[in-house]
Amino acid sequence: MWFGVGFVVLVFMGLFFRWFTRQGALSYDRLDDWGHAFVIPVISAFFIWRNRDRLREARPMSFWPGLAPFLLGIVSYFYAVVAIQNHMIEGFSVLLAVFGLALLLLGPGVMRWLFLPIVYLVFGITLAEKIMIEITFQLQLLASEGAWVMLGTIGAFAGFEVDLQGNTLFIYNGGETIPLNVAEACSGMRMVVAFYALSVWVAMTWNREWWQRIALFLLAGPVAVFMNMIRVTVLGIASLWDGELATGQAHTLIGTLLLVPSLGLYLGIAWVLNRIVSEPKADGKAEKGAAS
Repeated sequence: MWFGVGFVVLVFMGLFFRWFTRQGALSYDRLDDWGHAFVIPVISAFFIWRNRDRLREARPMSFWPGLAPFLLGIVSYFYAVVAIQNHMIEGFSVLLAVFGLALLLLGPGVMRWLFLPIVYLVFGITLAEKIMIEITFQLQLLASEGAWVMLGTIGAFAGFEVDLQGNTLFIYNGGETIPLNVAEACSGMRMVVAFYALSVWVAMTWNREWWQRIALFLLAGPVAVFMNMIRVTVLGIASLWDGELATGQAHTLIGTLLLVPSLGLYLGIAWVLNRIVSEPKADGKAEKGAAS
């Protein structure tokens, strides 16, 4: 059995070898944006390991309808390679082929517990450049406008003024004008993608109810955007002392340090959602049983 599984895996990897190598190269070349792609398969494997007892109980069986998504994934992949030449579409096709192959060889009973780990791999696929540009531009606007409001509020008490022109903030302090450009690197796109990937792991590991998990997933984007606004605001305040703090390595260091409160806020929301629903007390059940 293990020989057969190994053979199938080797054939599958060989079939899509081009995509796997390209995805690895893209993730490595842009570690700041897509470095988390190397962690996604590890978390997916964790989901499988966590359900290992249920997987042992499920009965593997051949399920021939799984051949349809498997072949569709292969055809879509080669069509994307030849005609579309879109790495993202190729990645979705590979995942469809993975889903179809697992369904074909293992059946619906096992697929019930493999569905989430397979779907979770979508966070490891690099988005198309056009989509990245469109989303990044909107996030740049949100980050600059949010930071403008925060800096304006702080400036009303600290004695400086802030103006916003496009994606550039102008801080006027004591006759000095300090420009702060919210570039693509400050859009928060990497934080949004990473938070959505993190949200699935946190929701499935920490939360018990499905409504809590859905709420935590939906909150991932707003929390990431809000914390990015705070990051730009902190960079603006830091530039009042030294303009170099908003650029170069200092800029990267401040952004990295702010990841700690960002994760703390998100995990705090997960804790609050868990506290909303209280588990029934064992003592109450025991007293009820004794009374009966």
